[in-house]
Amino acid sequence: MSVDPVDPADSAARPAAAAAGSTSLRERKKARTRAAIQRHALRLFQEQGYDQTTVEQIAEAAEVSQSTLFRYFPTKEDTVLADEYDPVIVAAFHAQPAELSPTTALRQAIRDVFASISDTDRELIRQRQLLALRVPQLRAASLLHVEQTIQVIAQAVAERTGREADDLAVRTYAGAMMGAWIAAMFHWAAQPGSEDIFRTMDEAMAHLEDGLPL
Repeated sequence: MSVDPVDPADSAARPAAAAAGSTSLRERKKARTRAAIQRHALRLFQEQGYDQTTVEQIAEAAEVSQSTLFRYFPTKEDTVLADEYDPVIVAAFHAQPAELSPTTALRQAIRDVFASISDTDRELIRQRQLLALRVPQLRAASLLHVEQTIQVIAQAVAERTGREADDLAVRTYAGAMMGAWIAAMFHWAAQPGSEDIFRTMDEAMAHLEDGLPL
């Protein structure tokens, strides 16, 4: 049995294929294209600055048309803010033992997912988070993504607990979890050379799980 070699250029897009259980040639090609666009966008933002980089330059660097770029990333902001980890984390969350509390299950799911990613992927995530926190335009645009992530968390928790996703308690929980992650990211970004962002997020979730003692 032969195994396709792993191309580090498409590592950022592997989560989506894993979540879908798909290893088709078409899906791998789409994953590589998406990852290449995002990788080149981040490189240009680092070299030239976010505001100084155009969509045209990103498309040219990734060797795709602008229409292709927009199929993967509808806006320039999405080249930083969009990722495909949510469905992978949700799948790992549902795979946790039923006796675990939602927070414990979510913490373990995030550990499982991010323990398996490469150093290259971790660096891409670090670059994206720093840009999202430091570029005013991206910070404003990230509000939409925050809302979407809260909905994802609420739906996953509702399915695990047998409640409705629009239940106030479920949505409050999802909002609190998202707030803990945001606080962790700001804390991490404010300390150059600080510990791994995922460890900081885990500490924030642990604090939330303990009832936020001060």
